[in-house]
Amino acid sequence: MLVRDAMSTLILTLGPTHTLRQAACLMSGRHVGAAVVLDPEHSGIGILTERDILNSIGAGHDPDREILSAHATTDVVFCTPDATLNEAAEAMVRGGFRHLIVLEDGGPVGIVSVRDVIRCWLPQRRTILPSPSPLR
Repeated sequence: MLVRDAMSTLILTLGPTHTLRQAACLMSGRHVGAAVVLDPEHSGIGILTERDILNSIGAGHDPDREILSAHATTDVVFCTPDATLNEAAEAMVRGGFRHLIVLEDGGPVGIVSVRDVIRCWLPQRRTILPSPSPLR
């Protein structure tokens, strides 16, 4: 199975001067764990994740004053839509992250997450068994 079969094509794109609170509100509203950060003044693509926001707030930063350019990851690992899910999963495990930006023709066309990979790897019609009773 390929990344194109699993990725989300609805991408939340933010600018480098958005605040962490703005990003958190938009990410929460769209039920996404990552956003693509595009800076029209610089080439390259960044990614901001839930973990970036959590780390900043945990460090005592003010989410209304902190801007994305200070917290987004800019040395991003990318994949293409034609990469296999196994390749994407290996990249995420190797890098210790849960989201990959999917690029095609130099621009973002999607995001694939660990959850997307797992969803595709699980059987489509799986019966959920009840939890086992404790031994007596």
